[in-house]
Amino acid sequence: MALQPSLRPTIIAGAHDAPHTLDIFLDYVCPFSAKLSYAIDSTLKPLVDVGGLYYGKVKVIMRLQVQPWHATSTYTHEAGLAVVRAAPEKFWTFSLALFKQQAEFFDGPSSNMTPLQIREKLASIAAQVITEEQVAMFKDLLKLKPTPNGGIGVTDDLKYTIKFARQNGVHVSPTALWDGLIANQISSSWGEKEWSEFLAKNVVV
Repeated sequence: MALQPSLRPTIIAGAHDAPHTLDIFLDYVCPFSAKLSYAIDSTLKPLVDVGGLYYGKVKVIMRLQVQPWHATSTYTHEAGLAVVRAAPEKFWTFSLALFKQQAEFFDGPSSNMTPLQIREKLASIAAQVITEEQVAMFKDLLKLKPTPNGGIGVTDDLKYTIKFARQNGVHVSPTALWDGLIANQISSSWGEKEWSEFLAKNVVV
């Protein structure tokens, strides 16, 4: 499906010009999204990246899915978008690192943290995978604008991701779209067998 040019780093697997598109909507604070992210990394990416059976045929886009019932969801997705801008080549690496530490952003552990403290914690995770110079840009993108309600440096990107999900009727994570249509059969519990069978059935090029 269509993708705003500035968000091309969210193509996390496969050739960018591959004819088939698998959009996977994930929330950094959703345990099922974390589970699926690990399967994407260990099972799906090897199938569609260079050397894989479906390289050049399928691309995978991680769609950032804010779920407002998780109090910190917006902050975590702002962080993902800041990495897209500051260190685009590290977006997926950062995403995996954040998924592995997602419990720190669950409602209980984060209940006494201010927005600034949450963003500092996110910056510390970013610092695990990007350079000091990139961390400085990351932090700058997360600073509030001088106007009272103007958002931050990636607010427009955040609006795009939310509007895209709403337009396509995506309400929860994880949700997957195959060539633009919701594929309800895709599950966070899938392993190599299920992914291989799905691709064998649906890849037609």
